[in-house]
Amino acid sequence: MNIGVINYEGGAEIINQYARFKRYLGERTKAKIILEPTFNENKAIERLESLAWSLMFAPPGLAAIAISRYQYIPIFPLIGLTNLRCVLVTREDSAIRNIQDLQGKTVALGQLGSATGYYLPLYNLYGLTLAEVLSAPTPKTVMEWVAEGKAIAGAVSMAEFNLYRSQFQDTKFRIFYTDPHYVPPGVVLIQPNIESKRQEYIRKVMSEFPSTSAQEVGYIPNAPIPNYQYMISVVERVQPIASQLQSKPVQLFNKTI
Repeated sequence: MNIGVINYEGGAEIINQYARFKRYLGERTKAKIILEPTFNENKAIERLESLAWSLMFAPPGLAAIAISRYQYIPIFPLIGLTNLRCVLVTREDSAIRNIQDLQGKTVALGQLGSATGYYLPLYNLYGLTLAEVLSAPTPKTVMEWVAEGKAIAGAVSMAEFNLYRSQFQDTKFRIFYTDPHYVPPGVVLIQPNIESKRQEYIRKVMSEFPSTSAQEVGYIPNAPIPNYQYMISVVERVQPIASQLQSKPVQLFNKTI
């Protein structure tokens, strides 16, 4: 049984973090448990597409893709920030006042798979033609590029904005757009081709894992599944224009419509 997790930082810490869970799940299911940390969303999507992961601990953007495109089934919510919102930021001295002002400008986004850094901002920018879209490896890099003038605006979460803005002593930032929708927590997903009785048994075993131990790997046993309907609609709207982001200028609309 292969378990997929996103591990942006790398390192061996994640192996230790999941050690107790792997041992418990292996003993209860009589299966060999293999943890597969992946360092970026593109690799995760490849593994989801091939149904290579029996379970995945998925952040919101990847969860929406896995549910809508590959029929993975959410079974538990992940621990994470609540009331997460996407914001578009610019420098305080910028002339940008609304989304329409970004027409013909350069904008910095996060990585494919990020709800607040990629899908929601592209959804809100839909219909514009931008000079260029820059893909930043981290939310802090988005803000660095805005501070340096490499991009006129950037997309981060409200929490990331509040975390990083004080680290730029020579630059004051301003939020000019806040998405009105809250991002749902990430979820644990189970692969759809696993036989239904086996799915239910795995769900039962994971729900019986002590809650303090479950928190170590980041999920909440016996908690309701978050509603992903809106997040899935965002991913589906954005998907047709994703291949156009490398072009210059970047036309953020579906040319076939």
